[in-house]
Amino acid sequence: MLKRPRRNRRSEAIRGMARETRLSVDNLVYPLFLFDGKKIKDEIHSLPGNYRMSKDNILREIGACMKLGIRNFILFPAIAEELKDKTATYSYDPKNFYLQTATAIKKRFPECCLISDVAMDPYSSDGHDGYVENGEIINDKSLPILARMATAQAQAGFDMLGPSDMMDGRVKILRETLDIGGFYNTGILSYTAKYASAFYGPFRDALDSAPKSGDKKTYQMDPANKREALIEAKLDAEEGADMLMVKPALNYLDVIHLLKNNTELPIAAYHVSGECAMLIAACQNGWLEYEKAMPETLLSIHRAGADVILTYFAKDYAKMVKNKAF
Repeated sequence: MLKRPRRNRRSEAIRGMARETRLSVDNLVYPLFLFDGKKIKDEIHSLPGNYRMSKDNILREIGACMKLGIRNFILFPAIAEELKDKTATYSYDPKNFYLQTATAIKKRFPECCLISDVAMDPYSSDGHDGYVENGEIINDKSLPILARMATAQAQAGFDMLGPSDMMDGRVKILRETLDIGGFYNTGILSYTAKYASAFYGPFRDALDSAPKSGDKKTYQMDPANKREALIEAKLDAEEGADMLMVKPALNYLDVIHLLKNNTELPIAAYHVSGECAMLIAACQNGWLEYEKAMPETLLSIHRAGADVILTYFAKDYAKMVKNKAF
């Protein structure tokens, strides 16, 4: 045989030379859940190993992660019900603990990249990402609210804003509002292809942010659709997005690959809570080996075309890299 592909697999040194995809800790973003108060670190029952933390513990966690080489974080707030209303006014309140914590993080760790969440659902009494009127999510009435939220987050010190709401035109109004406010350097990581997925359960447990009625299918994408993601990507790029994201990741590797091949912007993928929880459960039951399955999972997302991966496994992966576990 003149062609023997196995020759390029015969030793680790040769496999290393021929390796096509290399995943670095620099590619990872670690999601963190923020809770108001002090000395709080409550484990999320449906996402073992992840916690809702108060500001003091968030600062300690970020410090520990920075020592492991993790520099990128996305922050999500768990808001008390009494602070929620129809127009999400607490989202831009100067007393908002989410905004105050962001400022504290950037003051202590100016070298980190801190990403926000722009959507009404954490602050909305209706639990939806946009403004609700007579049971309908009203796109254009949501946009000024999201813009005001974005300005408050930029003022607080977030490096990038993550509009996850899936309202039409929101990237354009965010970019224009940020520029008018002088926040030219604040980036936008757009949730470009965010699907109406069944894999968000543990995340909603962490934030108590499930819709009070109905579902999110009128604004999040239909899981049956792929080409529609190209429409969303084109719009977001034209409107000023700096990075485009696909959410979830594992069940949408084809969409990640599609966007990677059809845009020049960096592609991010959110390895969502349900996807992580399934792997954790399988490993806890002894059906899979965590130290092998977890890195392979992240590598598959990167191989599909994701330059950036938001994952709850970021810290564990960084520990494995530091310990040269693989």
